[in-house]
Amino acid sequence: MKKTVTRMSLLLILCLLLMPATSFALSVGDKAPVFTTPSSQGEISLADYEGKKHVVLALYFAVFTSV
Repeated sequence: MKKTVTRMSLLLILCLLLMPATSFALSVGDKAPVFTTPSSQGEISLADYEGKKHVVLALYFAVFTSV
């Protein structure tokens, strides 16, 4: 069982490494994927703004870390 999980994990990592980075990118005019995320204002969903407002998503990685 442990070997199977390890092999599956390695296969997944290999697939992610071999996949071109552009497959994750959005182009101008593409529809953003629907997601829900925690925020300082509580949990928000992108679908709440669909057709109502323009949305700018800003991510600040490691902003509250000691790095």
